[in-house]
Parts: sequence; C-alpha cells; structure tokens
Amino acid sequence: MLKETLQVAPDELPWRISTLRNAGGMVVTLMDWGATLLSCRVPLSNGSVRETLLGCASPEAYQNQSAYLGATVGRYANRIANAQFTLNGQQITLAANQGPNQLHGGPGGFDKRRWRVLQQNESEAVFALESLDGDQGFPGECRVTAHYRVTEDNRLEIEYRAQVTQACPVNLTNHAYFNLDDNQNDVREHELQVFADSYLPIDASGIPTQGLCPVENTGFDFRRPKPIIQDFLKDEGQQIVNGYDHAFLLTARGDVSHPAAQVWSSDKRLKMTVYTSAPALQVYTGNFLAGTPAREQGEYANWQGLALESEFLPDSPNHPEWPQPNVMLAPEQEYVSITHYCFSAA
Repeated sequence: MLKETLQVAPDELPWRISTLRNAGGMVVTLMDWGATLLSCRVPLSNGSVRETLLGCASPEAYQNQSAYLGATVGRYANRIANAQFTLNGQQITLAANQGPNQLHGGPGGFDKRRWRVLQQNESEAVFALESLDGDQGFPGECRVTAHYRVTEDNRLEIEYRAQVTQACPVNLTNHAYFNLDDNQNDVREHELQVFADSYLPIDASGIPTQGLCPVENTGFDFRRPKPIIQDFLKDEGQQIVNGYDHAFLLTARGDVSHPAAQVWSSDKRLKMTVYTSAPALQVYTGNFLAGTPAREQGEYANWQGLALESEFLPDSPNHPEWPQPNVMLAPEQEYVSITHYCFSAA
C-alpha cells in the first residue's frame, strides 16, 4: 500500500513512502526521492526483527546528509576523474562536485531527484526517472527504472534498467549502508568475504592511480572471511582514505548466480550474501560518516556502516582497457544491472 506523509520535499510535493513485505516478517521501506532505501528489517530465528540499514529519522533529514544513505546514484556511480572523458574523439565535460572530479553523477545526480512510482504491490515497487540531454554534462536523454522486490526467502532484489538517445556511460547502484548488528555500532566487527582476486588502488580523492592489483599479501585480501578490523588501515592505500573505499573486480564477472560477497554480524546471528550482474563491487566502510543524522541516536560515527556498491570500476569511461564490459551505452542497447541482498538467520 502506498502511503504519503504531510511533509514536503524540495520540489514542494509530499514524500511518497512505499512499504514492501513478505509473509515471514521482512519489511522494506523506500522513498520516491532518490529511489531511496529507508529501512530493511529482517526476522531472526528467535522471532525478533533486526534493522540492517543505516537511515535517518525522517524524509526531511535525508536532505541534511551527504553520505548518499540508501539512495540510487547515477548516471555514473562512483568517480570520473577531472569530470571529463572522451567519446568518439570529443571531450565531454561533466559537472564536478568533489573538487575537480565528478562523484555519483554530479551535484544534481539521481539521488536528488523525484522518481515516479510506476507500480507497486505488497512485495515490489518500480520507480522511473527521465534525465534530459546535457543533465550534469552527460550527452543524450536517459530513461531509467529501479525495480525493488522482497522475496519469501528474505531477499532484497534490485534491478536497474536504462536506455539512452545518445552514446553515454551509464553505471547505476544503490548506496545502502548495512550494519547487521542489533546495536548497529562499529561495523568493523563484522566478518566480510569478497570473491575477488584484484582491487583498484586509488589516491586520497578516490581516483584510480594505476591498473588492477592482486589482493594477495595485502590488507585487501578478503577471499576468505575475516573481521573487517583485522587488516584495517594496514596498507597505505587504506590510510589515505581512512579505511576501505576501494573497488574489487569480482571473480564472478557478472554471473548473478555466484556470490560477490558475504557479511556476518558480530554475533553471527545474521548473514547477508550479495549477488550481482555487475563486474565490480565498491567496498566502503563508512570512513567519513561522522556527523550524518541517524535514525535514533542523533548522528552516526565513522565506520558504523558498510556499503557494498555493485557497479563498474570507478573512472571507467577513461579506462576502456580494463577487463570488464564496455561502460558506454549505445541507443540500441539496454543497460541492466541486477543485485540481490540475501539474508539468512542463524
């Protein structure tokens, strides 16, 4: 059932809040502003329910944070160096919003837009957005849908689709921050496994500095489960960004039937497995969350949430040599990105 609050968004229209649920008690709430995930409550084996997402106390509070909590980001998630790339011999200049670079689609990206609710029932909701030619500097029109679904086996499924009228890079993801603990304290006490043999080194701005590097013999090796804290800040590459904020090239390479990552709560009572059709996963440990308005406790602290963003590698429009599908979407093609967050209680 679709619900509306009395408060209004920046466009002076009411927020529209959607609630999805399954028969077992999993409940997911979303907002049409930014096609944003607000909450994901998962039942445990003892009959209790655990909140797994960071979030704000009200829709209005989301306008006072810059962490992209639960939002859909695009046209191009992550960073594009110097807010520019070359397409068919022509330099395309984008709107910069992180120093000289563009982050998550620019200052007016998809997270700051009103999405239309195309359809909704008890278990799924579909949102749509039209991005005009020249929006944030990107060429051509881009039409996007975001399909959220809750299944009976406690999966949160997200499917993004996009079509363009001119060739353009498209890279969509959801920027949810997970914390599987009951008290939602330091997420570094979680165990994490990432099915990836290589990662992308970056500078202090999050811009790749070289090609992919092997995770072996580094703090970026999550091929076997380990507490996030175990090798935290071990590497200089972590130290310059206050933790993990790096892209991993997945061994599954877009095969949604194989896991990309697994996360366990510190008490081992809840596990989350991530599957995705995207080639890479950005692992971000919330290194700069301090001051972000929280759902219950005033403000979040650094390292209180874990983002696992399914996407292309950052700055891919400037690196066609990287071993992944072409990020440039042509008018005759359709962009499809699928990610499943699967919860299981011990």
